[in-house]
Amino acid sequence: MNGETLAKTKVYVYINCFTFVNIYVCNYFGLYSIRTTNIGKHPGNTKSSSATSPTLPVRWKSHVKTTNNKGEQIKRKPRRRNKIGPHSDEHISRNHANADDREPTSYQVAKYLQCNPEFLDTYIMDEIQLEQLERWMIRKTQRSRKVTQSVSRNGRKTSLSRWKFCVHADKRQMLQDLIHSLQLRPTKMHVLWELASCICSAVNADGFRLYLTDASDSDALHLCLSNSFIDENGDPKPLRIKSDAAIPNYVAKTREPIRFSKGDDDQRLSHDVLDKSEMAHVMCQPIVYPDGSLVAVLELWRRDCGSPFYEEDEEIGCSYLVWGGIAIHYAHLNLVGLKQRKLNDFLLAVVKSIFQDMVSMDMLVSKVMNFAQRLVDADRASLFLVDSKSKELYATIFDVGCDEKTAMNENENELNKAPKEIRFPLGTGIAGQVAMTGEILNIVDAYADSRFNRTIDQITGYKTESILCMPIFIRGNIIGVVQMVNKRSGYFSKEDEEAFEMFAVYCGLALHHAKLYDKIRRSEQKYRVALEVLSYHNTCSETEVEKCLVEGIPLKIPGIDSYDFSPFVIDDFQKAIYSVFMFKDLFGLSRFDKNSLIRFTLTVKKNYRRVPYHNWTHGFSVANTMYSIIKNCPNVFRPNECLALFIGSLCHDLDHRGKNNKFMLDTESPLAAIYSTSTMEHHHFNQTVTILQQEGHNIFGKLNSSEYKQVLSLIKHCILATDLALFFPNKDKLSKLVDNEQFSWTVAEHRMLIQTIAMTGADLSASAKPWAVQTETVKVIFAEFYDQGDEEKKAGRQPIAMMDRDQPEQQAASQLGFLNGICIPCYTLLHRLIPETKPMLEMCNENLERWQQISQENQKKAQQQS
Repeated sequence: MNGETLAKTKVYVYINCFTFVNIYVCNYFGLYSIRTTNIGKHPGNTKSSSATSPTLPVRWKSHVKTTNNKGEQIKRKPRRRNKIGPHSDEHISRNHANADDREPTSYQVAKYLQCNPEFLDTYIMDEIQLEQLERWMIRKTQRSRKVTQSVSRNGRKTSLSRWKFCVHADKRQMLQDLIHSLQLRPTKMHVLWELASCICSAVNADGFRLYLTDASDSDALHLCLSNSFIDENGDPKPLRIKSDAAIPNYVAKTREPIRFSKGDDDQRLSHDVLDKSEMAHVMCQPIVYPDGSLVAVLELWRRDCGSPFYEEDEEIGCSYLVWGGIAIHYAHLNLVGLKQRKLNDFLLAVVKSIFQDMVSMDMLVSKVMNFAQRLVDADRASLFLVDSKSKELYATIFDVGCDEKTAMNENENELNKAPKEIRFPLGTGIAGQVAMTGEILNIVDAYADSRFNRTIDQITGYKTESILCMPIFIRGNIIGVVQMVNKRSGYFSKEDEEAFEMFAVYCGLALHHAKLYDKIRRSEQKYRVALEVLSYHNTCSETEVEKCLVEGIPLKIPGIDSYDFSPFVIDDFQKAIYSVFMFKDLFGLSRFDKNSLIRFTLTVKKNYRRVPYHNWTHGFSVANTMYSIIKNCPNVFRPNECLALFIGSLCHDLDHRGKNNKFMLDTESPLAAIYSTSTMEHHHFNQTVTILQQEGHNIFGKLNSSEYKQVLSLIKHCILATDLALFFPNKDKLSKLVDNEQFSWTVAEHRMLIQTIAMTGADLSASAKPWAVQTETVKVIFAEFYDQGDEEKKAGRQPIAMMDRDQPEQQAASQLGFLNGICIPCYTLLHRLIPETKPMLEMCNENLERWQQISQENQKKAQQQS
């Protein structure tokens, strides 16, 4: 064995003492110098290192290398004596006598390894187990923590670098830093910035750039963040890419990392791609979401004085990006959640505005524009509504900017000013195109789009760059267009489109309801005007009131309290005077105003339509019959009940149109839409209330509150009782109580039932009048029936026999059915409870016999003709 091989063997033997290697690695050997290519190889698989390791001279002092690889002189440091364990210098010197056979000292080996680091590198790769290396790394890291850590040129600490080789405490620290950053600024841009800064420090790069993806094309890059461009707060300033970024664009398309230096011959890139740049060495890596979609491209660079990027640098970056990608993903989820919460809060505010405040259209438009502007971070916002008649877009609140007051309640001052409306045809400009096509337009460069109208910019001096324009639908029709201008950070993204599309749905509902509210409000004003006009024409004149006062109220009217009184013997004005007399006779004037009573009665007369039967004569006749019942049965009903029965009888057919409830439902009358049951009866009551509410007509003005409510409630009950559809269930209930001897005048429900029967008896009192009055009444009843039958024929429906003008022979049969089925049962039940009404029952039976005779005669004539 020659001397050279012997010296090499001595070195191997010496450093195989792990104590020395442990001390040397932990004190002198830099962490960044350790390569991972062959770590963990089994010692048995080691190759001969003679070819890769420098040859050691026999005599150490004379052959220790004194120059480095560049030929520069190495300054010798003062000798550090190894005083550790059995391998100290003293121990070695005592056990070795001559210079040739002596083992090298620790100083000599350390100096040799400093000058020839590749020897130690080869040795560690071939001989050292991974577990041992990890123990060394832990000890080295712990010792490094005791020394004040230096700050790199980009301002970040290097304690988080060398991810692959750092201990768990350092990994935990890095994650804590990222989490802390995420909590303080939970945006994707800031997380990317922190991650890029960390990687830049870890690989000792001179700088970095972040290229963000485009909203419409995930493979296209449109925005750049650089550590060279930060604001006064230390935050990144986004820059739009104006020059061609060849390397980042290549990485964005391929999703593969790339390392490149000036002069490299790489077929994927142009050899002069870095010639005009200060960057000499570049490493680009894609940053992707867990689903593989591109977030950004990270570009790290070094100047000429720096070394190229190696595979180890790429591994460090990838290690950071694994954890950083998770942070970016959750930052994205957090951003989406915040936007959704913001959207939900606004939608709740919109709902409150619609269903609580019911604000005006202009106020709602202002709210929509202000929120839409904040939702997508736009500089300005406009909302145009569609005028379907003129085929135009119009707006009274055209432009809301970020410098304006955006608080919703602060816009009221603006709305109080006279609005200046602008209009332009559909298809004009970006908004016009969206209104025509119904498609969303996201324009990155407005001046590069031929549809953009530059006139507004030229007038205002404002520079429009990016536009997001979206239609607002309701029931499949476009009712408006919202246009956002100039996103303050970058361009409008796909996320902006999706968020705004969801908002547009609720925006459409809000605008639709606001339009309906405006229509309702205008309709209400029209209704008030119409009511004022109708009140003027349907209210008695002061001349009529004066005439009534001049003539005076009679002190006595013979026969007016008789069930046989004929309403046909007096004119309409006398009927009004007689009505006032009956009211005064029943209730006096101590609790009622005489002038109000006269006005009320005359106005009631005027509000009966001129139809054949359900006119003022019928109303007076029913009131007269009720007066006779109350007058002849003084202790049956209580005072307020009597008041309600008389006024209800007088007003029970106000504004009757001469058609029954079924006709109103069949023809889809507006009244039927308002009142689905007892249609006309509800309308009669509401007309009564309307008259009472007119000035000088409230005959109940002197009643206290509880009496007023009670009387109105009883009047409604009495008027609704005149619906014959309700007569049959009411009769059945009351008959059952009487038959079972359960009826009691002290039970309120029982009293309500007898009131309904009394109202029906008064309403049908023409059948209980003398024959002359009966036949005259039947004549006008059938005239009204035939008018309704004619209307039904015009509508294509066949009327029932008694309403068919072509079947006059059916009158007698109809009357027989009417008297037997309704009138006789009604008066019979009324007579059982109020015996004083017997004359009505008797007269009804007499009329029944007459109609039976007429019916028999008609049958004989029919048989003779057949």
